[in-house]
Formats: sequence, C-alpha cells, structure tokens
Amino acid sequence: MIWNSWSDFFNMGGYGLYVWGSYLVTFMCVIGEILIAKRRARTLRQQLSLTKESILRERKDEATS
Repeated sequence: MIWNSWSDFFNMGGYGLYVWGSYLVTFMCVIGEILIAKRRARTLRQQLSLTKESILRERKDEATS
C-alpha cells in the first residue's frame, strides 16, 4: 500500500481505529504480563527467603537443645 500522507497512513483506509486499537490492546497485555511476572518473581524470592530463615532457625534451636 502506498499512502499519500501520514493522515492516510494512520487512517488505514477507514480501519485505523481497529488497527491501532488492536496494537494498543496487545501492547497493554504484553506490558501487563511482564509486570505480573516481575511481581510473582519478587514474591517467590521473599517466600523462599522466609522459608530459608525459618529452616535455619529450627536447626539452630535443635542444636542448642
């Protein structure tokens, strides 16, 4: 396709709202997935750290008993 102007390009032959809206929704979903994955990884690291501390504390208590 050849467009005569940027306006024609963004209009996409009358389908611009659908095309650019689809790109926007896809971009938002990808960003959302990245943010959710980062939050889950951070939560998992915190839980593992707490579990490790708990195990070490139990071993220390058993050794002193």
